[in-house]
Amino acid sequence: MSSKVAVIVGSRSDLPYAEEAIAILGQLSIEHELRVLSAHRTPGPLEDYISDARKRGIGLFITMAGHAAALPGVVAARTTAPVIGVPLPTSDLRGEDSLLAIVQMPPGIPVGTMAVGTPGARNAAWYAAAILALGDAAVAEALDAGRRRMAEGVLRDDAEAQVPA
Repeated sequence: MSSKVAVIVGSRSDLPYAEEAIAILGQLSIEHELRVLSAHRTPGPLEDYISDARKRGIGLFITMAGHAAALPGVVAARTTAPVIGVPLPTSDLRGEDSLLAIVQMPPGIPVGTMAVGTPGARNAAWYAAAILALGDAAVAEALDAGRRRMAEGVLRDDAEAQVPA
């Protein structure tokens, strides 16, 4: 399995969320590509990008979209690689519309759906690492080390929070 992740957002305004996922992919030394491609405004270039993904070593996609949130479903419909969708809070509905659009995929075209916004973007990268770790020992080691660092941080916070009686 390839360890390269494609991160796709539908608009330049979505880039801050993509940066959250990319930061974690970087911490875990997972190669990635970032593209701004819209399911509605650039369907041809999006389809071209998806069609060559395997040749470029893409193992899975992280897709982020707001409003109608068609991007994750369009990507999933055109590849059998895993697709992770992150609903973004970019509409007056604060991401509820995006969440429902991404989570309600038809049978046979699944999208692993994360939480809305920044937490979802971060967890998309952790989930991508867990998927890739199934076939890549280096990613598995990086994932284990990342989880240990998180646990150590919580234990440090706990030690600092304890007040002697």
